[in-house]
Amino acid sequence: MFEWLLEPLRYPFMVRGLLAAIAVGVVCSTVGSYVVLRGMAFFGDALAHAILPGIAVGYLVGGGARGPLLVFSLAAAVLSALGIGAISRGTEIKEDTAIGVIFAGAFALGIALISTVRGYTVDLAHFLFGDVLGVRPVDLWLTAVLGGLILLVVVALYKEFLVLSFDPILAATLRLPIRLLDYLMMILIAVAIVISVQTVGVALMVAMLVTPAATAYLLTRRLPVMMALAALIGAASGVVGLFASYWLSVASGAAIVLVCTAVFLLVFLLAPGRGVVWSRLRRISS
Repeated sequence: MFEWLLEPLRYPFMVRGLLAAIAVGVVCSTVGSYVVLRGMAFFGDALAHAILPGIAVGYLVGGGARGPLLVFSLAAAVLSALGIGAISRGTEIKEDTAIGVIFAGAFALGIALISTVRGYTVDLAHFLFGDVLGVRPVDLWLTAVLGGLILLVVVALYKEFLVLSFDPILAATLRLPIRLLDYLMMILIAVAIVISVQTVGVALMVAMLVTPAATAYLLTRRLPVMMALAALIGAASGVVGLFASYWLSVASGAAIVLVCTAVFLLVFLLAPGRGVVWSRLRRISS
């Protein structure tokens, strides 16, 4: 049994994939805690799709090289985040409407650009559905560096983000730079999405931001504990999902997200005090 579990680790691409999945699980789940608390799931989904034009331009410029893909994807994500903020704050248009406009326009532009690339269905499909087993050493280093920077910013500005997430009125009273913090949070989400695209793909990216954090939210009321639990769930789901994809011969990104979803459903049903089963038992006993 032990040898059976260790068999995939004989392959270097599996080891790199596991490390990437763990890093992505930790980073996305930590940032995702704020996404869940602030109700920004739609924003995360829109941003994940809005990087598609960047992927297409990076492919056209670099001929498939990973460097241009990362640079242009990051630029597209950051510009989309700033664009959403500028539209929603500079006009009477609400934020969800601004998200919808940017999301649809950017995604359509990405599809139009990708359709001009010969053989795009083969070359770029892994960005839509993930290709964690194709992670190279340089990709792993970039994920570690950018992910580390995201975590450092979250730790450094923990109190400010905490106040802004739970009590925006108090944040204004304390004269915190609310707009700057909002933009910074958007940029952190954008960077987290870009470094995670190869692991789970554009189509499934929002699940890594939302599902582990939502699961942790059902288990605790304290934000530090929520972040730690979310990071643990995200990393564990990456490992289990990757092993499952190896043994079952299914897409790795989909397997990781399915594991995340299964854990959420289990906690949703059985979470002490807040799960559906506990709620039903309390009603029966009362």
